[in-house]
Amino acid sequence: MELRQIEYFLAVVEHQGIGGAAGALGVAQPTVSQALRALERELGVQLFHRIGRGMVLSSAGRSMVGPARQIVRDVDAVGDLLAAPSDELTGRLDILAVPSVASGPLVDLLVRFRSEYPGVTVRFGELRDETQAASAIEDGHCEFAVAHLPIAGDDLEVVVVGEQEYLLIYPPGTQVPDGPIPLEELPSVPMVFVPRGQSVADEIEEAIRVAGARPPLAVLSEHREERLPMVLAGIGGTMLEKSMAEAAADRAVVRTVQPRFVRPFAIAYDPTTVSPVGQAFVDLIGTVLESNGR
Repeated sequence: MELRQIEYFLAVVEHQGIGGAAGALGVAQPTVSQALRALERELGVQLFHRIGRGMVLSSAGRSMVGPARQIVRDVDAVGDLLAAPSDELTGRLDILAVPSVASGPLVDLLVRFRSEYPGVTVRFGELRDETQAASAIEDGHCEFAVAHLPIAGDDLEVVVVGEQEYLLIYPPGTQVPDGPIPLEELPSVPMVFVPRGQSVADEIEEAIRVAGARPPLAVLSEHREERLPMVLAGIGGTMLEKSMAEAAADRAVVRTVQPRFVRPFAIAYDPTTVSPVGQAFVDLIGTVLESNGR
């Protein structure tokens, strides 16, 4: 197995096909295809299902993504260790974040990091289930995971970097009281919720239940990103991150909740396996938090 084959495999995963991978790598498409087939022959498994011109990861391929990324990070770390002290820091910073926190303080950190370490490439991916933050790190899918507290994992270092407020948002023209709405007085407007099992969604549902409110359920959607389109289409209301709700305030009815529904979010990593690039990021986080008086 060659490092080049692993890099080609990850490029196909990240760019969702051979064409995008070849373009990003600056090589011909047949070169990528041949490298993948050679890797599959060597491993004795099929890594992708080839459907027309598309590429879909097989179960073996999905299992390989995390270890492959860990291999690339380890090789980069060795290169950094062997480089002269005066050399520029290079390598890759792998971060997965739940979409709701992939802005604000986190982006500010990445902007500053890239400014100080331009030789480092950042892979900023989506963590679809924040309850899997610890396993994403442990399985090698990322070096850092960003999610709402609590983040499980006894061996992980967890650093709070911000907080997020959630607001009520209703379809255009919905008649609701002005000003903050007490949770126990939620209007009897159908709501769009996500299934239990996602920490913030569970907390929101539990807070509403404890308050004694019983708004009717319109849709239980497993697609979190579809909540806002459903609200704007008139299906029902929901609770959204403040940034998303305020961005749609000209198209919907937005209200704060009383008491405010605020949840902290944090960056988690394993300090025993952190790479030189990762350590530079950890140091930067500490510097920024200290300068902010935290």
